[in-house]
Order: sequence, then structure tokens, then C-alpha cells
Amino acid sequence: MKKFLNRVESVLDESLYGFARAHADIVKFNDLPHFISRATPSRTGKVAVISGGGSGHEPLHIGFVGAGMLDAACPGYVFTSPVPDQMLAAAQAVHTGGGVLFIVKNYAGDVMNFEIAAELLDCPNARVLVNDDVSLPKDHVAGRRGVAGTLVVEKMVGAAAEQGADLATCKALGDKANQATASMGVALSCGTVPALGKPTFELADNEMEMGVGIHGERGRQTLPLASAHDIVAHLVKAIDEALNPKKGQSVLLHVNGFGATPLMELYLVYQLAAQHWQQRGVSVVRSLVGNYTTSLDMAGCSLTLTVLDAELLRLWDAPVHTAALRWGC
Repeated sequence: MKKFLNRVESVLDESLYGFARAHADIVKFNDLPHFISRATPSRTGKVAVISGGGSGHEPLHIGFVGAGMLDAACPGYVFTSPVPDQMLAAAQAVHTGGGVLFIVKNYAGDVMNFEIAAELLDCPNARVLVNDDVSLPKDHVAGRRGVAGTLVVEKMVGAAAEQGADLATCKALGDKANQATASMGVALSCGTVPALGKPTFELADNEMEMGVGIHGERGRQTLPLASAHDIVAHLVKAIDEALNPKKGQSVLLHVNGFGATPLMELYLVYQLAAQHWQQRGVSVVRSLVGNYTTSLDMAGCSLTLTVLDAELLRLWDAPVHTAALRWGC
């Protein structure tokens, strides 16, 4: 293992201090318990939008704190859920009277700990559960995982809250964006968790892992390494089967890198995926390409497609100013 670190035990703290210092105009860091919040508090009466999860996925979630998106994010240790104390403290710090909306990826630890925090919170609150990973069947015992589509939900809900939507409206919009979104990923190599010191799983030079999550877990199938064209065909087939975008519909296409894949390759994947949906008569009207929901140093990528109506398109286009997403400001 070769990583920039001093001690495994301190890498998260040092990283969070560095993040907050680098983006001090946007965020601030609360040390005990850990959470990142906006440097400038939101207006009184605004719905507070909070997310979080294990570290190692940066810029998700801390990189999306700021105007037009999240009010706070709670980072757990690497690939480990934050604890209820973090979520409760973050909610109490950023709540301004409009209630709190938690955006939660569908992982058992995240779901349980956010539920505990919600029960302890002495103000109106609601939850949006993100489960966009179509590599798992709908009837999977734990449900589908929340992966790169979480960014889409956070952006849509954050825009609505910024514009003055109430808690019930923000909750409904989050559920709507989630249901309109499907994702699937593929890994060419696995990431290395600092505390473990080696990759979570091994792939031969001529293998790839199809349908991976974002925590270093294996996917649904180990396959022979194929051309980019064949890999994208596999991903878009699964998304089409789950989402069934219709001819004439407008969509957002997000190609997300897992941390170790060059942008040159991500844009190649984007080109192939966009061509596929264009040939089907689906209109790719918005795009996002880059490393946004990573898995440490995993090589690979995911495709996310969101079917847009006028409301979701307007919310995507709304101004945002965070460390990782900025437009319209």
C-alpha cells in the first residue's frame, strides 16, 4: 500500500481539516462530533438538507455542502456509517425552523443511524432513501444500494429547499428524483482501505467486476475484460431494463469515476453511452462527467441516468456553489 498518510488513525481528521481550510469561504468543520456545514448559515425558515456516509467517496458528501445543495454532511470513517451523535449535532446546528430533511443512501448502517438521529431530533424531519443501483434486483433482501444517483437527489432537493419549498415538498421531490434515476458500475481494480492495507478483493489482469457498489464490495458478476464498447453496452442494458427511458424523453447522463480512472477514459465512456441513448431517440440534455462518488483508488466507473421533466430540469439548472459543483452563481 502506497498512500499519503501519517497514521491510519488520523487520516480522516487531517483530511477534513484540510478540506475545510481549502474551502473556508464555503464550509466549516465541527470537530467533535465530526460534521461539515455551511460557512454562512442558511436563512431562517429554510428546510435544512443533510446527508452523510462513510468517507472514501469524496467529494460525496462533504464536497456538496453549500448554497443550492446541502446544509451539512456527516462523514464516518472510511466505508463506515457516521453515528447518530454526528447527525443529531449537525441537524441542531443547521436547523433554522423549516425542518430537517435527511438524504440517506440505502446501506444498513446509514439507514439505522439516521433513523436513530431522526427519533432524537426535536423538530419536524423527513427522510429520502436513495436506492439507484440497478445491479441488484428490486426484491433484494436489503434493497438496492444508493450510489452515484445520490448526487442527483442532493442537487434537486437542495435547489428546492434553497428556493423556499417546505419539508413535505422537498421530501416528495427527493423521492421523485430517486425514482427517476438508475445507476450501474464496473470495476477494473479494487480500492485499498488504509486500515486494511490491501485491496478488498482481487481481479486478474484480464478480469473486471460488473455491478460493483462503492464500498469495495464485489459486484454481481466477474467477467473477462472487454472493450469499452462492450462494457458500456452491458451497463446501459441494465439501466434501460430498470428505467425504460422513452423516445423523446429528456435525460441527465452522469459518468462517475471511482477515483483512479483518467478523465480521458471517462469521456470515452460518456461518448459511447450518449450515442446509445441518442440512437434510441432519448435526448441527453444535461451531462456530468468526473469523479464525484468515488471508492478510494478503485479503477472503474458508473453510469447514472435520470429521466427529467420540466421541474427536475429546472432544479438541476438552479444555481449551486459548493466545493465540487458550481454553476449559475
